[in-house]
Amino acid sequence: MADFPADLAGFETRARERLDPAAWDYLSRGFADNVTLTANVDAWTRLRLCPHVLRDVSDLDTRTTVLGTEVTVPILVAPTAMHRFFCEEGETATARAAASVGTVYVTSMAATTSLEDVAAAAPDVPRWAQMYMLSDRGRTRALAGRARAAGYRAVVASVDGAAVPTARRTTPPQASLTPPDWFRFPNLASPGDDTADVMALVEDFDPSVTFDDLAHFAEWSGLPVAVKGVLRGDDAARCVDAGASAVIVSNHGGRMLDGVIATGDALPGVVAGVDGRAEVYVDGGIRSGVDVAKAIALGARAVLVGRPVLWGLTVGGAEGAEHVLHLLGDQFAKAMAFCGAACVGDLARDLVTSVGANGGETR
Repeated sequence: MADFPADLAGFETRARERLDPAAWDYLSRGFADNVTLTANVDAWTRLRLCPHVLRDVSDLDTRTTVLGTEVTVPILVAPTAMHRFFCEEGETATARAAASVGTVYVTSMAATTSLEDVAAAAPDVPRWAQMYMLSDRGRTRALAGRARAAGYRAVVASVDGAAVPTARRTTPPQASLTPPDWFRFPNLASPGDDTADVMALVEDFDPSVTFDDLAHFAEWSGLPVAVKGVLRGDDAARCVDAGASAVIVSNHGGRMLDGVIATGDALPGVVAGVDGRAEVYVDGGIRSGVDVAKAIALGARAVLVGRPVLWGLTVGGAEGAEHVLHLLGDQFAKAMAFCGAACVGDLARDLVTSVGANGGETR
């Protein structure tokens, strides 16, 4: 086993030291002044656990299911773009890391590896395919069909990027990093399109997509659909009404619009809006297994982790990413035990309090 850092902060530091400054800026920054990026982390920090004691936790079980698939821990690998900036093997290394810990890997539409090559490199990993609705809907339909043929188990329909005006898509941090000429985007580009300009490719995101279009993802793929980018309970309810099997509370890691609500703050409202009719997941700012426990107690079925996995990928390839996932999983198990939760289902809402502006705790 390589000499990896003992905590996520150490992985972040080593990743920053290893990456080209432009690559680090792309990975670490959010949009504009990083208000939302910072708020995502702070939202989980403001929450406190209020543990039970004298509960039998001698037989601890961290397993759960997500859309019918069992995972060893409720920590999934979020869809993130261009892994070859962080590791030569790119997304295939990340998928192998997820397979090693027994969790779901979500392949990004902007991956530098095709859905099929990810499947071939990690055939045992439960895979979901993230995609946007493109203006050329035939391309999205074709990708959905490819996902099903390659053994993917769900489609993650991202809905928080298509409405971004063209002029804003080319601003930092996205524009600060230019992919090398040898990068390809086989899930995003049209067949035969060899461009390495990912920003040009995302210009085809369809800004006219509505709730009525969500059914197409399931129709074209034959797979359950998780809608990513939901921050409101009323929108979450409409996604479920439109056929979504899950919603993912996400603000794109603070990369789309600065000043929007932190995901930890948005989660309870979305859970209430869904009202048990679909599974709810959350990403953004998860930096410890304790954060995972808080999210589950607030009603999330699982969390998705992005940047920390890429820190691990940068530091040690597949083994580094695997180590990050194990760190989070071990911390989560300890948090469960200290809270008196023998299984994931024991993590209930009454375990979480919040710290107000005056420092007092409120339920």
